[in-house]
Amino acid sequence: MSQQSVSTGFVRAATRSINRAEIVDQNFIRFVQEWNQSPQRKLSDRDNIRAGVALTVGDFRELFESQMLSRHQDLEARAMRARNEGFYTIGSSGHEGNAAVGRVTRHTDIAFLHYRSGAFMQERARKLDIDMVNDTALSLAASSEDPISGGRHKVWGSVPLWVPPQTSTIASHLPKAVGTAVAIAQAQRIGAKLPIPGDSIVVCSFGDASANNSTAVGAINAAQWTAFQKLPCPILFVCEDNAIGISVKTPAGWIEANYAHRAGLEYIAADGTDVVDTYAKAQAAAEYCRAHRHPVFLHLKLVRLLGHAGTDAETEYQSAAELEAKEARDPLLVSARIALESGAYLPAELLKAYEAARTRVHEAALKAVKRPKLTTAEQVMAPLAPYHPETVNKEAVRPASKQARLAVFGGEDALPEKLPPRHLSIQINRALFDLMAKYPGMTVFGEDVAQKGGVYTVTSGLYKTFKGQRVFNTLLDEQTILGMAQGAAYMGLLPFPEIQYLAYFHNACDQIRGEAASLQFFSNAQYSNGMVVRIAALGYQKGFGGHFHNDNSFTALRDIPGVVIACASRGDDAAMMLRTCAALAKVDGRVVLWLEPIALYMTKDLYEPKDNGWLFEYPAPDRSIPLGEGRIYNPNAKDLLIVTFGNGVPMSLRVAKKLKAKTGKQTRILDLRWLKPLNVELIAKHAKEVGKMLVVDEGRETGGISEEIFTAIEEHTGRGILKKRVVGRDSYIPLAAAANLVLVSEDEIFSTANALV
Repeated sequence: MSQQSVSTGFVRAATRSINRAEIVDQNFIRFVQEWNQSPQRKLSDRDNIRAGVALTVGDFRELFESQMLSRHQDLEARAMRARNEGFYTIGSSGHEGNAAVGRVTRHTDIAFLHYRSGAFMQERARKLDIDMVNDTALSLAASSEDPISGGRHKVWGSVPLWVPPQTSTIASHLPKAVGTAVAIAQAQRIGAKLPIPGDSIVVCSFGDASANNSTAVGAINAAQWTAFQKLPCPILFVCEDNAIGISVKTPAGWIEANYAHRAGLEYIAADGTDVVDTYAKAQAAAEYCRAHRHPVFLHLKLVRLLGHAGTDAETEYQSAAELEAKEARDPLLVSARIALESGAYLPAELLKAYEAARTRVHEAALKAVKRPKLTTAEQVMAPLAPYHPETVNKEAVRPASKQARLAVFGGEDALPEKLPPRHLSIQINRALFDLMAKYPGMTVFGEDVAQKGGVYTVTSGLYKTFKGQRVFNTLLDEQTILGMAQGAAYMGLLPFPEIQYLAYFHNACDQIRGEAASLQFFSNAQYSNGMVVRIAALGYQKGFGGHFHNDNSFTALRDIPGVVIACASRGDDAAMMLRTCAALAKVDGRVVLWLEPIALYMTKDLYEPKDNGWLFEYPAPDRSIPLGEGRIYNPNAKDLLIVTFGNGVPMSLRVAKKLKAKTGKQTRILDLRWLKPLNVELIAKHAKEVGKMLVVDEGRETGGISEEIFTAIEEHTGRGILKKRVVGRDSYIPLAAAANLVLVSEDEIFSTANALV
């Protein structure tokens, strides 16, 4: 169909008016009112709307209704904002062709959606007879009865329709979409029960501007990388190309030139303004993706109407002629022409349907604004960090079956609790073996974790025992690693991804901050993606490093709402804490960040060379350490309290011994072990009992955990606690011995402790 065929005089009226929404609305009405041609064919509801396309007139009418409902939701959203009754005006106008994608995919094809997906949602909702008009109105009004987010954000989402909520969708959802596609096949390979049919595909939509984001580039590359190896990755990328990102234009032809001829990626293009053409191409794309389990790039060429959002003054960066040209390509005008030429609607019937959609949307909005809202901070935060301690602790101490453990470890005498004491890395390794025996759906993956066993051999032997279906290497991209973790969790697995160094985590922080950790919050606890992210971390690697491998700061992690941060300094604690971490992910869907102090991996001695003072026995498999429980050394000491974690623990123990020898003073040491949420009651209890307190924080002075501890003491003990802190400098970590100049030293700990006592 020629796009010029709908470009008539009715689009020219009031071109320079600020209210483009009214212009677009009146354009449609005027177009239908002025239609004076007889239908070209007489078709029944069962006839195909267009030759060569398996779309009946009846099906087309439903698609068109979804388009009209989506359009009126956009118009009503702006009216609600003007009345201060609605709070979101990024709309779907111009993108209504994505209704066809909603129709050709199943409601069990999990969909990670672009925010211009109103018509998609309307169409998918038909599959289960869900009233998406009402649901959308509640979301726009920020009502606590909004079925997906409970009033926390205007998001597209639905549990029964398998649409997890996305918020920013500036490409940040692509890694987890790819991860989900990979996990569908992975779960089947390891015999895990999928929550969706085994032939499901993943739908992931995004804009042309987002396609240039490094996160999108990396995610699409990961899908290609997977497919190139002939591994299943059934994902349907839907690029909704409206040629502009807010005010920045996409070069003409860029998306096609970039994606049409890529290895491991099937490319299909469609006229996104023509819902019939989009239906045909989307159907072909979905069928290919489902049959071949192969990534498909569906390129929908469409337009953006009504600006980026309600506050966007398009006339500042687009001419009147450009706006008119886009409005002439309005997909509702194209659908109207198809409807009127085919006889699917007569003009009066179509106007009646259009106004009926307006009325339905408006009435839903009037009701929605009267529905309850979130009124307390407790209500807002309720789904953020669920925790059921009794259930979690019961799960943590539940061991794997004896048979499974014997098979994994190789016999009774090889069980780790019967072996001599060992250092931290060995006990973490044994704990991972134990957990993989306990959880058949647990997977371990990351850079070099398989045959090599990780840079520090912490995952050594896992690949040989559990094979590549459960232990595997990824490509060298942290965003992909964390995206795969989210996808695995969506599909019911228990992911244990590894980030090779703490500094590497910052390359992909938003995959936890903006995506994984926010899922329960924005889905009102209806979706979760529990995982344990192992991160080799912290400083004190002798002769190694520089900043990227010797990073002492985890401040960026502490700022993420809802996550758990754990750090064990010794092997027995590590094993018991990992059991709790896995239970937190399994029971409550929590995202756990597990910091492993690299410098303590191989540490054997504590006070003197070859004293083996930092070797510990492997704890029996029915023992765990509950969330928040610290370890106390010398609990009866009354002269000084040292609060610390990680590398600070053995350092503080050595200082305590030296201090006693010099002054006779006794030092109590609290190893926090759990760094978020911080057990402030535990800290306050010991601070009150001792009265003098030193915080040894190997992190940086600014933003380190010592600041939170000091604040907690002030708030929970009142005045009177004498306190000092020893912290790292506000500096990156240099190479070799120079690192010790900016990290916490034992001499500094001793001098400060000595001054306190």
